[in-house]
Amino acid sequence: MRQLRLISGAAVLALAGWLCATPVSWSKGERPAPGMRLSGGGMRGIVKAATQAVLYAQVQGRINQMPYKEGARFEKGATLVQLECDKYKAELTAATAEHEGKEKMARNNRELTKLHAVSTLELEISEAEAKKSAAAIRVAEVNVRGCQIAAPFAGRVAGVMVNEFENVFPNDKLVSVLDDRSLEIELVVPSSSLAWLRRKAPFTFVVDETQRGYPARIKEIGANVDPASQTVKIVGTFNKLPDDIIAGMSGTAQFPLVQP
Repeated sequence: MRQLRLISGAAVLALAGWLCATPVSWSKGERPAPGMRLSGGGMRGIVKAATQAVLYAQVQGRINQMPYKEGARFEKGATLVQLECDKYKAELTAATAEHEGKEKMARNNRELTKLHAVSTLELEISEAEAKKSAAAIRVAEVNVRGCQIAAPFAGRVAGVMVNEFENVFPNDKLVSVLDDRSLEIELVVPSSSLAWLRRKAPFTFVVDETQRGYPARIKEIGANVDPASQTVKIVGTFNKLPDDIIAGMSGTAQFPLVQP
């Protein structure tokens, strides 16, 4: 048994020596640049769009048109979803007609009040009814505007949750969009990095999907440290937005050894 243990120990030492002598092989794009520190797990990051949104239905109705599919590019103000709107337009017409009648009644009572033909109470009631009908017009106008979901900014469709001809209800998710020209890098770094990390500090972000490094700078530093993981979130921005980078890509941040 003792001889067996000696043989096993010698084998372990031989294996360790072989590992130390074997050169580390870096795949393309993973080799750290000269003068850079290769980030550990705390330096991982993801590319995100600074401007993104999920658009919800405001009214109930059937979808007539969805001209932009997933991945399609659109301009600000473009119609992303069009609902059937005949019902709400009719309600707006009815509210407008009712307001005209209430307003005429209020004007007539104002004239009759001068002649003491109607009481002040009757005048006040007719004026209140006119205001109420005016508010009904504004509600109907909101419903009509809700039939059309317009793009709040220029960008691309990230996801579509419904299909044409489906019936949707208020607060149903319709489409998610993002501005692919406002990409940022969200990193989680050790809180000890705050000793040297500053806004505008340069770093290289090596993207997993492209195996390339892109120059970037720190834009913002998180306002609080996670006490459990002792990490802090920072946001970086590319010096020049790459053409081959899209939201959702991940990578590793490499910071210079000597910080500015």
